[in-house]
Amino acid sequence: MSKPPPAPPAPAANFIRNVIEADLASGAYADRRWCGKPGTAAQQQAGAPDPAKVRTRFPPEPNGYLHYGHAKSICLNFGLARDFGGVCHMRFDDTNPTREEQEYVDGILEAVQWLGFGWQAFGASHQYFASDYFPWLYEFAERLIEAGDAYVDSQSAEEMRARRGTLTQTGEDSPYRGRSVAENLDLFRRMKAGEFADGAHVLRLKIDMQSPNINLRDPVAYRIRHAHHHRTGDAWCIYPMYDYTHGVSDALENVTHSICTLEFEDHRPLYDWLNEKLAALGLLNTPLPRQYEFSRLNLSYVVLSKRKLIQLVEEGHVAGWDDPRLPTLVGARRRGFTAEGFRLFAERIGVSKSDSWIDMSVLEECMREHLNEAAERRVAVLDPLKLIITNFAEGAVETCQAPNHPLHPELGKRDMPFTRELWIEREDFQEVPERGFHRLYPGNTVRLRYGFVVTCTGCEKDAAGNVVAVHAEYFADSKSGTPGADNYKTKGNLHWVSVAHAYAATVRLYDRLFAHPTPGARRAGDPPERERDFLEDINPDSLRVVTAQLEPLLRDAAPEQCFQFERHGYFVADRHDSQSGAPVFNRAVTLKDGWAQRSQP
Repeated sequence: MSKPPPAPPAPAANFIRNVIEADLASGAYADRRWCGKPGTAAQQQAGAPDPAKVRTRFPPEPNGYLHYGHAKSICLNFGLARDFGGVCHMRFDDTNPTREEQEYVDGILEAVQWLGFGWQAFGASHQYFASDYFPWLYEFAERLIEAGDAYVDSQSAEEMRARRGTLTQTGEDSPYRGRSVAENLDLFRRMKAGEFADGAHVLRLKIDMQSPNINLRDPVAYRIRHAHHHRTGDAWCIYPMYDYTHGVSDALENVTHSICTLEFEDHRPLYDWLNEKLAALGLLNTPLPRQYEFSRLNLSYVVLSKRKLIQLVEEGHVAGWDDPRLPTLVGARRRGFTAEGFRLFAERIGVSKSDSWIDMSVLEECMREHLNEAAERRVAVLDPLKLIITNFAEGAVETCQAPNHPLHPELGKRDMPFTRELWIEREDFQEVPERGFHRLYPGNTVRLRYGFVVTCTGCEKDAAGNVVAVHAEYFADSKSGTPGADNYKTKGNLHWVSVAHAYAATVRLYDRLFAHPTPGARRAGDPPERERDFLEDINPDSLRVVTAQLEPLLRDAAPEQCFQFERHGYFVADRHDSQSGAPVFNRAVTLKDGWAQRSQP
């Protein structure tokens, strides 16, 4: 009896799923109401029962391009909403006018949709901007002042920093903490009216300067900033801080589970304090959202720091934000990484509260796994050397056939013209073979894949002694797919393209941008005073550009169409540089992990 197939692997651990399942079982959010859009408590409570069982959100600041770490968060937030009958809000936390641009808004929306997610649900779009909440946020700030929970501080930034304290020393009250409600309201309204210069005053929440959690030591809620906002223009000259805006935005949107990375764990008490204060004032709908933290993506061989990514771009170490070596999603897409591969990666690494490093090979293997299934096969010779079949008639063409995909016979076969002169890989010939070499050398017999068996008879050299052509004779009865093919047993199996039918194309061989798993980290043996620059670890071989010879069908490749180039890896037609009839190909990933055996510098 045959054994039953093995059970599929269990889904990666996800403690947040357990939280949501428990909340749904207890009916924690079952009585919520929803007015059809973000709103205050009164507006939401006047609405119908919320059709979404859960509401999550993906809330980037539009001040740059998304990277691999964001892909994990996107897959998590949108995936949870999908799996539990809810909706994930696409929200931009756009409260910093000096750093945000519409270009980044557009790029973020495109990246999320490319990954396979959307924000249409229950007959409506759920794309939101924190800047749309500015009137409510200002109104709530005034109510906090009236309740004695906020005050205007007129200290300089340096004075506030000095009084804030440290992790081991408590803070000291501001000399302006005791201002009256009337004075605070007057100053805050004049701040809004534009009477004061940047930095003259801030609005602070009055919590506890003695708290061991520094985030609760009277955090700043508003600052003056005379700057043009990409959406609100010059309507405002005071802007709310992220910690003030974020939780309130969640509550205005009826978010149930606010999922963020571990660096926000110490901010959760502030998140809860502020929302609970505003709910007690009757301003926010209940039950309030709850924040849950998970470990961010720590991936070897890349840097995800926005500062370092900017440095790589601005100093010209890469060719822009969509350089295929950069760990941005626009770069990954251009390289040939797939949305399906990222979703598989997010599922495979799971979600936890423990910081750990994921090796780059895990992401690359997810890409291989999807591309192996999705990419049709083609032949490309990356380092061409001419092979002349001396006993094959000049001008004759023999049509050979190759499967488009060995795993999907329904995709059929394609014709490959076989002629007297072929291109083969230069590495497939050695005049004096090294031990274990089974490809072409004088006297050896190999099979030309999908074609004929040939025996090498010699080679031609130029004046400098370089091999410029290889000679061989073929066996006419050895064609693949015919009865005679079984009469020949060979150890070598080479790919090839016809010189008369192939065409030259630019192929970019991308590899990892960094040659060390933790760029910039100290090495064993480094002297104590040694400070290593992450740029020292840039891989000099991260990009190699070659002129390859490709089988004729590849001339018609559409931008972003992926193929497996047999023996070489998975390649994509560049989405920007490819022209009709002249695609440029980028290598997404090799067929096998070539880094596992490499010694680290």
